[in-house]
Amino acid sequence: MPPPASRRQATSLKTRRRRSPAEAQLLVITGLSGSGKGTTLRALEDLGYYCVDHLPISLIPTFAELIARGGEEAQRAALVVDIREGEALEEFPALFERLRQRLPATLVFVEASDDALLRRFSETRRPHPLGGDLTVPEGIRRERSLLKPIRSAADILLDTTRFTPHELRRFVSERFAVRARRQPLLVSVVSFGYRYGLPPDADLVFDARCLPNPNFVPALKPLTGLHRRVSRYVLSFPQSREFVRRVGALVADLLPHYEREGKSYLTIAIGCTGGRHRSVTLAGAMARRLRSGGRRVKITHRDVHKAS
Repeated sequence: MPPPASRRQATSLKTRRRRSPAEAQLLVITGLSGSGKGTTLRALEDLGYYCVDHLPISLIPTFAELIARGGEEAQRAALVVDIREGEALEEFPALFERLRQRLPATLVFVEASDDALLRRFSETRRPHPLGGDLTVPEGIRRERSLLKPIRSAADILLDTTRFTPHELRRFVSERFAVRARRQPLLVSVVSFGYRYGLPPDADLVFDARCLPNPNFVPALKPLTGLHRRVSRYVLSFPQSREFVRRVGALVADLLPHYEREGKSYLTIAIGCTGGRHRSVTLAGAMARRLRSGGRRVKITHRDVHKAS
């Protein structure tokens, strides 16, 4: 049985130089195909890094100059350099040494065991990037040999053998978030009508069809939950206010857990029959509650303008 994630994390990172990765203005991610470079880059993007995948080596000095001269929004950047560069990789170690003389930079080499890489290639059914007549095992051996000089120059060796993608994102977030400007989780609150189907991107769904329906009040039927009269009517009932309170408390308790798992975007869907009255009012109340708690909130009323 593999060790717990906390123990895996403690043994999966080797820092070779004294500079903390949190001090780096530029992170260069490199390493073996299938080791998790893309997952690492996406985790850094969630932390607020400006990220570029597969930037040609010849353009790295220009990119670094832009980062060095950039404003607040460009103070932290990360890019991926890998075997797709071909023969140009031979130039990279010397180029990186010149680069770190111009701005704080850290080279992260991501790797995994042969068995782990073979399993990942088998699961994705993708050929090795070196292609040609090489089998996947031969491609892995060839890539290790080609990247050996870059690995020797790396500041950090990140071994992902025992990580799932989920655990790797969490680990990168914890390791590199010390001084990064992490973007807070964005909560999208969506109102919808069940007669038109569930929102396909919903993470949490709450059913408001149990609450009193303004559709049966002639004066309110033509209006929507965006109208103050409808909103007052829906929230005049204690069960509606209890709905907002209880669902709001549940969501508030869950959000920190989603953030720890590396999620940057969460969709909460609230539905009623037609998506015009109750769900619209309750989505608005939920959004206000979340904003008052300091959350970033986006609100969408998917079906509010559909005919009743």
